[in-house]
Amino acid sequence: MPSAYLTIDPAFRVAPVSRRTFGTFVEHLGRCVYTGVYEPDHPTADEDGFRRDVLELTRELGVTTARYPGGNFVSGYRWEDGVGPRERRPRRIDPAWHSTETNAFGLDEFVTWARKAGVEPMMAVNLGTRGVAEAMDLLEYCNLPSGTHLSDLRVANGAKEPHDIRMWCLGNEMDGPWQIGHKNAREYGRLAAATGRAMRMIDPDLELVACGSSGSSMPTFGAWEAAVLEETYDVVDFISCHAYYEEHDGDLASFLASATDMDRFVDAVTATADSVGARLKSAKRIDISFDEWNVWYLSRFQNAEPPRDWPVAPPLLEDHYHLADAVTVGGLLISLLRHSDRVTSACLAQLVNVIAPIMTEPGGRAWRQTTFHPFALTSRYAAGHVLRVPFDSPSHETARFGEVTALDAVATHDEETGDTALFAVNRSTDRPLTLTADLRALGPVRLAEATVLAGPDPYARNTAGVPGTVVPRANPDARLGDGKLEITLPPVSWNAVRLIRP
Repeated sequence: MPSAYLTIDPAFRVAPVSRRTFGTFVEHLGRCVYTGVYEPDHPTADEDGFRRDVLELTRELGVTTARYPGGNFVSGYRWEDGVGPRERRPRRIDPAWHSTETNAFGLDEFVTWARKAGVEPMMAVNLGTRGVAEAMDLLEYCNLPSGTHLSDLRVANGAKEPHDIRMWCLGNEMDGPWQIGHKNAREYGRLAAATGRAMRMIDPDLELVACGSSGSSMPTFGAWEAAVLEETYDVVDFISCHAYYEEHDGDLASFLASATDMDRFVDAVTATADSVGARLKSAKRIDISFDEWNVWYLSRFQNAEPPRDWPVAPPLLEDHYHLADAVTVGGLLISLLRHSDRVTSACLAQLVNVIAPIMTEPGGRAWRQTTFHPFALTSRYAAGHVLRVPFDSPSHETARFGEVTALDAVATHDEETGDTALFAVNRSTDRPLTLTADLRALGPVRLAEATVLAGPDPYARNTAGVPGTVVPRANPDARLGDGKLEITLPPVSWNAVRLIRP
């Protein structure tokens, strides 16, 4: 059996664990909102029309922030359509997803839902069809206590206290020709800078995110980030990254190594941001908001026939995930944690039904997709500081990413509690891996838990009727002794190990 070795040492710090790493995304797309988070006629609906079963699963998932209202949807959105009495709210077409938006769920409902779910709201402003004035209006409505037209309107609409939204995205994917109001880098950068400066005149302590590339495969990638940051460097705190991954043509080995691409993406954006900062002679550091990431079988969507009418909340992008998808998601989480010195915010896109860890039936059941589990457990156990874990591992060739290691891993350590968590994937498609971890630098520890997500069929899925096909289980092949952990990692597996003080 192939063997791998790593060392866990509390001195090998990367950065504190940022709780915002475990964010999510709620967009008016398909059934994410309607029959997802919001379904007033559902048997579990609360007094605000929110599905209690989805709220409970959201809390279990451990998400910490939620980005709203898009996504592509935001570039045509009029936020004022979704506030005030529902009977007066207009129905409008949404060209981004060829749907009809009823506006029954809007800004105030989202913030109310976020508070109930225990997540921090993160807002995106429309810089596709709108601009500076509309962003200022939205901020006034959200964050001013009272005494102005729009803040008093919020109070009249039932939200007496300010929403106090701290993190704002200045548009979405403005580099994409598919985006309503698509702009080139200089056009967008100047608009984002003007919008950000105006918003800071109202609330100087906001955290602002400039749009980076919508993917590293975009022809303008790199040049886009450089031009946008040259315009916005003194205004924004973050540049965004977006990335989606899928298995191509049965190439499971490359798919499982998707985190290799995420690593390169983050490193490239970091280098570009630092280069701009150096040229501007700025001591400021720009962080990364990886505010869209997931496994998404985009090719299926691109090949699908668009609807001929304008349906309300049609089923769109409802990928049903299997074990290999979950292992890949676990690997992507390892990459995000590994880069916690620069990636301090991230959003799994999306939360419910739309390429999501939670699925629902209209009027019926809700269940956990396979991808739910690595996210929930990583969010639950990652605490303290992220640790770099040097390792030796067998490697293999992949068609897309060249030579990759079978093992990928990261650890976290909480000095106060003494808890240590190790997250590891075995990217081999057919061979188990024996992992030995040197723990001597931790001092005396006890093995509290060893969990594995694995199975004989990498394409096994969970369904509403059989939701427990792919679930985390105890790994019996974990042993602790003489300052070392030995554990067997099955092929195509995601693993979490918890170590605690005796």
